[in-house]
Amino acid sequence: MARKYLAFDIETAKDVPGTDFNWRPHRPLGIACAATLPRDAQEPTIWYGNSADGTPARRMSPDEVRDLVNHLAKMVSDGYNLLTWNGLGFDFDVLSEESGALEQCQNLAMNHVDMMFHVFCDRGFPVALDRAAQALRIPGKPAGMSGMLAPQLWAQGRHQDVIDYVAQDVRIALQVAQTCEKRRSFTWITRKGSVSSMDLHRGWLTVTDALRLPEPDTSWMNDPIPRRQFTQWMASP
Repeated sequence: MARKYLAFDIETAKDVPGTDFNWRPHRPLGIACAATLPRDAQEPTIWYGNSADGTPARRMSPDEVRDLVNHLAKMVSDGYNLLTWNGLGFDFDVLSEESGALEQCQNLAMNHVDMMFHVFCDRGFPVALDRAAQALRIPGKPAGMSGMLAPQLWAQGRHQDVIDYVAQDVRIALQVAQTCEKRRSFTWITRKGSVSSMDLHRGWLTVTDALRLPEPDTSWMNDPIPRRQFTQWMASP
């Protein structure tokens, strides 16, 4: 039976300089908006803060972010499996900081399916969501848009552009999850332009189960990423 997924994604509010998105020195980032998409819904639900005049706020308030976290927890209690692409190392880290709900976010993060983290634990390197979408011929992200541009566009009042972007992200994530799980294989376009694949006979793993995978050989890499980079936000101060 197909798993009852709920895909979600956030877009941050603070513009991070540079091209490598080294965001941690610039935190707190704030959350401009978010999207949630259960597998049985036609369209994503969009989350954002409201200004006094009814327009979208520059960033969501702590109470509004807590409402989002509580919604995710409620959906889990209703039988949904949360689904992200890099949610462990980014979305839940930011959600935790913005909501103040560290323990709740930790529990949600450890028990959800982060497809990118599963691939990383198996292969030793991350893969971009667009690369998977290309291999599966799934319509990709809006042309000319990226998560790095989202804060600038949101600040300029181009809210719909950012909303369209985050909505498409959760659609892509859900399609990738369902298609690959049905095929029992994850495929993506490599940097060289070839198609590569990874076995998914057990389906997508939760973060907890992915962490149990043996460490892959990364001796060929110049600067391999340690797993702790994705989980360090969970450590007690």
